[in-house]
Amino acid sequence: MDIDSSAPEHSSGAIAGMTVPQARELIGAHIIQVKLNEKQCAALEAEAAKWRGRAELARSKNAADLQAEAERLAAAAETKLAALKAETAELAADIKRLFRQLPALAARERSVDPDLLLQELLISAGMNPGEEALLGVERKFAALEKDAAAGAELAALKAKLAGGGNGA
Repeated sequence: MDIDSSAPEHSSGAIAGMTVPQARELIGAHIIQVKLNEKQCAALEAEAAKWRGRAELARSKNAADLQAEAERLAAAAETKLAALKAETAELAADIKRLFRQLPALAARERSVDPDLLLQELLISAGMNPGEEALLGVERKFAALEKDAAAGAELAALKAKLAGGGNGA
């Protein structure tokens, strides 16, 4: 069934690709539409009852033309009522389906943005955003310098041991 044009266009019940606030807004719009439909249903029920009563009055007064018109109007109101009830039931089913999908949508949303967190950590470390590539280079050079220093110390120790063992 087609829902009111003021309702959001996502009426299929699927909320994939939406944010939690968007999904909640869609659910809210559906609930509002259900409430409006319920009020319209009550008005249509009253209108159908009014025309059925008038048809009965016309029948009792032997006014066949008025009776036929009243019955036609009562039937038209009942047809609108049936369509509106079907739409309302579809919207209610959509609401239930959307509520069931909401926790999964919330779970898929990141509660912490790792990219933003990295940028904040870089800024805290005194680096500008975009300098994270330098971190990797800095680490590699630090490792190379550490290995070179350790290698030099090892060579000096070996030379000392080699020189100290011949002299003793």
